[in-house]
Amino acid sequence: MSTEQEKIKDQLEEETEELQAEDSLGENRTENEELDIIEEQQSKIVNLENEIEQIKENHLRKAAEMENMKKRLQRERQQYFQIAKENAILDFLPVSDDLLRTLEAMKEGGAHDAYVDGIELVAHKFDEVLTKHDVVRIDQTGVPFDVDLHDAMMRQKSDDESVESGTVLQVIENGYRMGDKTLRHAKVIVSE
Repeated sequence: MSTEQEKIKDQLEEETEELQAEDSLGENRTENEELDIIEEQQSKIVNLENEIEQIKENHLRKAAEMENMKKRLQRERQQYFQIAKENAILDFLPVSDDLLRTLEAMKEGGAHDAYVDGIELVAHKFDEVLTKHDVVRIDQTGVPFDVDLHDAMMRQKSDDESVESGTVLQVIENGYRMGDKTLRHAKVIVSE
């Protein structure tokens, strides 16, 4: 081979090596670009999964808040109903007291039996309505004074020496309880 041919051959080999180097760089660039795209997509996937998780948590939190609000509203409705019921009963308690006083006065005054029976019937119906609504009259004597049930109007010595101090001697005005709540304390006289 001639020197020129060898030069051309060498030149071709050099160009081939350069092209192969460029091709390998191109492949590396392509692989690097693909890796970058994959990493970017994985990052987006992680971000979207985090976003979905936050949306789920917010949704659950909102659902729990809604359930708590429903329960609170139900409790408030029941409380308002109970308060309205208590207020209505409190408004009728003086009528019951007046009926009982009228009945007592009629019996002491010697009123005709038909009138007494009529007033007893009305008083009995009133007591049935109170019982229906879980209202109990506080009118016992001889029981220990209880600040949750009684309001002491005065203290006096008992005629009976066996009565202990702090015992209800007389009920001046009946008290009433509804369930565990005292609607009106009984006004009483207590022993010393």
